[in-house]
Amino acid sequence: MSAPFAPSAASAPREPQGKPKVTEREARQVAEAAREQGWRKPSFAKEMFLGRFRLDLIHPHPVPAPDDVRRGEEFLARLRAFCETEIDGALIEREARIPDQVINRLRELGALGMKIDVRYGGLGLTQVYYNKALALVGSASPAIGALLSAHQSIGVPQPLKIFGTQEQKDTFLPRLARTDISAFLLTEPDVGSDPARLATTAVPDGDAYVLDGVKLWTTNGVVADLLVVMARVPASEGHRGGITAFVVEADSPGITVENRNAFMGLRGLENGVTRFHQVRVPAANRIGPEGAGLKIALTTLNTGRLSLPAMCVGAGKWCLKIAREWSAAREQWGRPVARHEAVGGKISFIAATTFALEAMVDLASQMADEDRNDIRIEAALAKLYGSEMGCLMADELVQIRGGRGFETAESLAARGERAVPAEQMLRDLRINRIFEGSTEIMHLLIAREAVDAHLSVAGDLIDPDTSLSDKAKAGAQAGKFYARWLPKLVAGPGQLPGSYGEFRHPGHPDLSPHLRYAERAARRLARSTFYAMSRWQGRMETKQGFLGRIVDIGAELFAMSAACVRAELLRTNGDHGREAYQLADAFCRQARVRVEELFTRLWSNTDELDRRVVNGVLAGRYTWLEEGIVDPSGEGPWIADATPGPSSRPDVHRRIR
Repeated sequence: MSAPFAPSAASAPREPQGKPKVTEREARQVAEAAREQGWRKPSFAKEMFLGRFRLDLIHPHPVPAPDDVRRGEEFLARLRAFCETEIDGALIEREARIPDQVINRLRELGALGMKIDVRYGGLGLTQVYYNKALALVGSASPAIGALLSAHQSIGVPQPLKIFGTQEQKDTFLPRLARTDISAFLLTEPDVGSDPARLATTAVPDGDAYVLDGVKLWTTNGVVADLLVVMARVPASEGHRGGITAFVVEADSPGITVENRNAFMGLRGLENGVTRFHQVRVPAANRIGPEGAGLKIALTTLNTGRLSLPAMCVGAGKWCLKIAREWSAAREQWGRPVARHEAVGGKISFIAATTFALEAMVDLASQMADEDRNDIRIEAALAKLYGSEMGCLMADELVQIRGGRGFETAESLAARGERAVPAEQMLRDLRINRIFEGSTEIMHLLIAREAVDAHLSVAGDLIDPDTSLSDKAKAGAQAGKFYARWLPKLVAGPGQLPGSYGEFRHPGHPDLSPHLRYAERAARRLARSTFYAMSRWQGRMETKQGFLGRIVDIGAELFAMSAACVRAELLRTNGDHGREAYQLADAFCRQARVRVEELFTRLWSNTDELDRRVVNGVLAGRYTWLEEGIVDPSGEGPWIADATPGPSSRPDVHRRIR
């Protein structure tokens, strides 16, 4: 969704014209400046990475207000009827387009304004019910889920809600709630996760800015009415400059949608390439001050990222349904394939993981609605975990279905069998590991937040550019912090057999051992992080394999905690409590195996060897290994030239009316 599709450094492309030249240090400084620096509210995940297992921050599980539930359920009922009777997912897949009448009916239902306040004509749904709606509509057509998510999670409504002026809200939100589709434009042909090299410019000109540049992977950009555009304002007298956010009318003179992109999945996605040539944007359309664009984008994503794992929850539910029905009907060697352990293990994984993923998303969403906790890490962990596990569940479903899993739904129907689009699900879900923050970038973003407390007290100590006097001050400050912090990592409730006894009930699996394990693992995780910082100091940021495993352990521990807390909520409500405890128990046991493997791989891995091999690959020492093939790739540059200027291609932008 116009998010970090980072270009490969290995391809060493030529530098496109007009691209800002920045050093690695300057690029990191830009990213660091865009972070939210403070922690004004508590965070379960932040405390967990510091070795403090604050279960009290998430248990008892927060619950929505009755009126929010009533309004949310009423909308879900209308949306379900629409999905069942008016969405033809096979047609969208076949024709690679969402029919205009379907989008118009979504407008009539108010689906464009699910998250927009009722005062502006929206439905004013909570994050919890917005996510449930995306899971529902995404199960009918992932392309529609992507359209609605891009419009409301990262498009114009969310940044306006948080950073817009009252005049901007009054002007744009009523349109966005009922009629207008929005898109978010950050990525460029040679700019993905490194926005310091952003080349699109917005030059001040009186009471306006003049935009020039090219944007890539603009989800909804082909059909959008309003755009959020990130552009670089040059510093000048009276202008601070920097990357800045603007609301831009999509039909402004000088805007050309040059291409509608096609992908391996989400075939109905209206994603394109948009060129800006001398496009005048009123200064009144600037969101926030100059230079605040990246901070606006990252803050928007704090809750916006929850839309992707929400749709992965929907995918998991569908995978479970198909796996259950198929595995009971298909017999092998005298019994249903589900009764064979090799297949049964996959079904158990899908069921347990779907339960835990829904627990993560619902918990983070409810905390976002209550606004009592800082959930930036929780939302990022849910996105990371959901996108990875969603792909794994879909892949396991294809394996369970065997040859039928690899066969298209259209082909299955043509020979008289149920049209189950398992292979499409796998293709559609694959993008979630890339957009709105690739798995690799999410690892780095979360790791940065996870070590924030350490950098706050010891950052100058490990910074090679810091003066000796500042290092001495940092050393004294760090000594005080660690003298208080380190002793607390030695022992905790996880070592007491009676801890978390409220998760132990007759007739139910005992979940308390899993929470004691999570508490011990959180302290172990914090000790590992401290040891790594002591060992590598300023080189810590280059140890991306280690940091990724640290984050993955944290994701598993958060998922375990959320699963246990959700199971207890369902037991308390009398809503499938015993079954929920069984699923939570199964998930936690599976997760603990993964966590132990990750802890082992923190220190026993092939990271250094991999670096040497990569150096050899880039140096061309292994080109002999590439012999014996032909390359079917076409001709052309690795990265398209995005030099500003007038478009030479026809405009493929279309308005849905």
